[in-house]
Amino acid sequence: MKSSNYRFKHLKQKKTILVAPLHWGLGHATRCIPIITELLRNDYNVLLGSDGAPLLLLRKEFPQLEYIELPSYNITYPKKGEFFKLKLFLKLPEIKKAISEEKKVIKELVAQGRIDGIISDNRLGVRSKKVPSVFITHQLNVLSGNTSFFSSKMHQKIISKYDACWVPDVEGAINLSGKLGHSKKVKFPITYIGPLSRMSKKELSKKYDVLVLLSGPEPQRTMLEVKMMEVFLNSDKKVLLVRGIVEEREEKLQNRNITILNFLQSKELENAINESVVVVSRSGYTTIMDLAALEKDAYFIPTPGQFEQKYLAKELKARGIVPSCKQHEFTLEKLKEIPLYKGLKEFTYEVNFKKLFALFEGK
Repeated sequence: MKSSNYRFKHLKQKKTILVAPLHWGLGHATRCIPIITELLRNDYNVLLGSDGAPLLLLRKEFPQLEYIELPSYNITYPKKGEFFKLKLFLKLPEIKKAISEEKKVIKELVAQGRIDGIISDNRLGVRSKKVPSVFITHQLNVLSGNTSFFSSKMHQKIISKYDACWVPDVEGAINLSGKLGHSKKVKFPITYIGPLSRMSKKELSKKYDVLVLLSGPEPQRTMLEVKMMEVFLNSDKKVLLVRGIVEEREEKLQNRNITILNFLQSKELENAINESVVVVSRSGYTTIMDLAALEKDAYFIPTPGQFEQKYLAKELKARGIVPSCKQHEFTLEKLKEIPLYKGLKEFTYEVNFKKLFALFEGK
């Protein structure tokens, strides 16, 4: 277990909550940012726990906070999306080992009195019977094609071991996650906390016609980047392309009509979205929540082979909210479909964090 150098003694004046998002793209980490911000505002200490790019992202956002590096699940996508389920199946022994190692790390942290509560965003081994443990997910049902029933049941069994399950969506019919985050068959209590976003809408002058947001595991992230460059380079559109690669140094490149950035921190990204007419991105749930918070017009290209993103894109398209297409089908002409859809305009929600955090006070 790697951790930043720190003397934990003075932390005990306040309760310390471990916030641990899964490393599967950046979405799990970015949606934890508003939770971390509110924990700090409500006088808690926060210990960050993740690995790879998500951990680096959170360290950039909260440089004052201590962190631990948790074992990696090492999830990657195949070049051909239809092989994703097979690749994930072959990685199961490695994932189970990482989960087992996670449990050991948590047991050690609890035994040493370093943490008083846990918020796990889809990290399956990050929980403890000795401190209040929360699981965040928008997937009560895990779609996996013809094995969706079994993957959903397995996920629900894991969630049931936590003290609370927070779903970042609303309970009613007008929601963002559809059947992913809504199920009448679960046998554990669910708290719908509302969509989570670190961003807010601002009326800023428009600098870009199109903002392209890239994210997710390789090699599909790179494959979409190549596709976007082919489509937009030398077009009449002024484009900002954010590659979604978190590095210590941020670089800015200009390729004719396209401005290219590796990564933007929350406030910079918030401004970039507000300064863009439309956004082209994957249909990851965290991205959807951010764009809903900013009421931004968008076009979605789901990651090939990822059932969740394909479902969300299909659902939002069917409801006349956001258009979408397969990766190989995307052309400049597709942007003309955006005005025909009503957009992410009716999903603003205020989360009652104080009520949620009462769990850590034994209430």
